[in-house]
Amino acid sequence: MPVLHRSAGRVLGPLVFALPAVLLSCTSERPPPPPPPADPGPVEVDGTRDELAALVAAAQDRHLVARYVFSRTGQPDRSIVFTSANDGSWRVDVPGGALGGTADVSLAATGDGLFQCALPSTGHPEPARCVRLGERDDAIPRRLDPRVQHPLTDWLDVLTDRRAPLAVAVAATPKGLTGTCYSVDSTSASLNAPLDVGIYCYDTDGTPTGVRTEAGTLRLAAPPGPAPATVQLAGPVVADAEPLDTAAPPTPDPTFSKSAGTP
Repeated sequence: MPVLHRSAGRVLGPLVFALPAVLLSCTSERPPPPPPPADPGPVEVDGTRDELAALVAAAQDRHLVARYVFSRTGQPDRSIVFTSANDGSWRVDVPGGALGGTADVSLAATGDGLFQCALPSTGHPEPARCVRLGERDDAIPRRLDPRVQHPLTDWLDVLTDRRAPLAVAVAATPKGLTGTCYSVDSTSASLNAPLDVGIYCYDTDGTPTGVRTEAGTLRLAAPPGPAPATVQLAGPVVADAEPLDTAAPPTPDPTFSKSAGTP
């Protein structure tokens, strides 16, 4: 029996030492696990939004006088003049901005408040006069809002607000526009989106060069000029005057007019 035990030990001994070598060999031949998949999507999206926010922040600091052309299908082009003064006041002159496109208006925000000024035009031949709408940061009532001024004024605050529910991506520059362009969409389910979805374009110095939304296309028509110290209202402020609605006044009923004048 002792002889058999020593023989078994001589046989098992090499096997015991050889087994780890065999396991190590099998382990070394096994391919390493693949690396986890890269997920650069959110980083890229955040980077694009940061790029847009940087340009828009430059636009907020940009003071100028610029002429834009507003185009909309089925309507003649309109020349929009935007002034961003050195003291932070602004003014936007909008031909056809009221009374169904027949009256010209000017919107202005100064240290004294927010104003709508009616300009002499075909639908409103009276001299220019202004109406105070509220404080300078108040929202313009929808019935008075021509909307073309937003990409140049308050929507700049939305585009720099990282809490705003927006999705931003680099976009090809639409025909007729210039600058670096971004597609901006709303990620909110609310019907009241913080701005109109579309394509927003800027020059490297922050100058807004164009915007394309469902409402139309606003494009920079010429190089901007220097800004004034402050903006001037288009006319005197009249306390008892009414602002002009964007909608055309109702057409008088000829039947009612005839009967009203009949004795």
